[in-house]
Amino acid sequence: MTAPLDVLVVGAGPTGLALAAQLRSCGTTFRILDRSLDRVRESRALAIQPRTLEALAGFGVTEELVARGNPAMQIRMHLPGRVVQLSLFDIGLADTAYPFLLFLSQAETESILAEHLAGQDVVIERGTELVRLEREGTAVACRLRRGEGAEETVEARYVVGCDGAHSTVRTQAGIGFEGYAYPQTFLLADLEVDGLEPGAVHTYMTGSGMAFFFPLGSPATWRMLAMRPPGTPDTEVKLGLLQKITDEYTSDRLVLRDPVWMTDFRLHNRGAAHHRSGPFFLAGDAAHIHSPAGAQGMNTGIQDALNLGWKLALVCSGRAPTELLDTYEIERAPVGRSVLRFTDRAFTIGTSRNPLIRLARTRLAPRLAPLALRATGPRGRVFRTVSELGIHYRRSPASSAGSRPPRKGPRAGNRLPDLPRGLQARSAGPGWHLLLSGPPALWPDERFALVLRGRDDLVSVHRLGGESPWPDAVQGLVRPDGYLGYVARGADLEGLRAYLDRWLPAQHG
Repeated sequence: MTAPLDVLVVGAGPTGLALAAQLRSCGTTFRILDRSLDRVRESRALAIQPRTLEALAGFGVTEELVARGNPAMQIRMHLPGRVVQLSLFDIGLADTAYPFLLFLSQAETESILAEHLAGQDVVIERGTELVRLEREGTAVACRLRRGEGAEETVEARYVVGCDGAHSTVRTQAGIGFEGYAYPQTFLLADLEVDGLEPGAVHTYMTGSGMAFFFPLGSPATWRMLAMRPPGTPDTEVKLGLLQKITDEYTSDRLVLRDPVWMTDFRLHNRGAAHHRSGPFFLAGDAAHIHSPAGAQGMNTGIQDALNLGWKLALVCSGRAPTELLDTYEIERAPVGRSVLRFTDRAFTIGTSRNPLIRLARTRLAPRLAPLALRATGPRGRVFRTVSELGIHYRRSPASSAGSRPPRKGPRAGNRLPDLPRGLQARSAGPGWHLLLSGPPALWPDERFALVLRGRDDLVSVHRLGGESPWPDAVQGLVRPDGYLGYVARGADLEGLRAYLDRWLPAQHG
């Protein structure tokens, strides 16, 4: 038996890698393993949302993600006789440094995260499978098996399943996975396409199916996603089949060539009954799987991980009560359910064989979309939803507005906006960040001595002066995941003290 761990992370996809990065930044003892011998080489997930880029910025990887990716800003909807050009994220994103959808293959995303972990001396144990989990008192005995057959038992206080749709952690924890499979089959490929304008997303929708081409750049210039036409033989995916479907779905002369990989797959809409059962947690595809509509899957998983990691770290170090872990499901389960509903509706509209829906999809929607997108208010709300910047935890017990909520500006439970520009960077370091708005004379050092005593190593203080998202004198406490835990107007610190006493008790002696 090896020395007890704080956390065992099962699965080294984007979700598990993000969780490992956060645990490492907090100094938590953990191991991360994956049954696969190598990271994915296919592109699977293909887009990173603005909120995910913000959330990863604190680890220093976002600049590299952006450098390797393609920040596409336009959609080309190809209709009979014309092409409709639509903007991606052109409104409602003024409070982020990343107002775009970044197209980057999952393979590249995983590579960048793995390189970051290697630089932090984290070893990803590949070719290692979780076999069995057994609770033993306050710990979990985790039986692991390596590729050559050698087995090992590891004790961990907590186990996080980032191990995908067929999660062993979820099964061993006895958590249900409810939902259904869609009847359609889809084809996926990374390849070269002659005849497409670069730097834009191209969509082709017909009565019999649809095809999308997304700009990737690596490992190939384009990602193709298409629905297999009804009646097409269920044969191996080859370039000839993809070209035939392209010819059928498009009126353009597109030539497909040099595929890096090709596959077909079925889609599911399923969610875990719970995100937690005792010492077991689920994140990413282990907790929810759905259609790729809106590019929500990988992004939701990474944000699951970054919501959970700092909470595990604080509880394992004895700096926070175990009740903090209860807020993971309270905060993230509604997000998962919302994503399942959103992607299901979008998928149904995009694939239904119902004659009325087909008419709306192929004739009415393309013509009405440019008119609808002129309505800036609804468009901004849609973009904030898809970009995941609108996610909030205002109903969480870990969000408090104090006795005097601010009249304007971000509220408790909201993400901290990047307005004024650079505000997020100031509070991106490890730990909590106390932002003080208003004249600096309101906030002399001695006023915080008693409030922060015994936890000043975890809370950094920033006097914003006029460079603040609030027009009034406000105290805003930013959690390690970039969300505001406590926000109150005025200079009275008793509410702040009460909040910290509950969630970050002082350490004495």
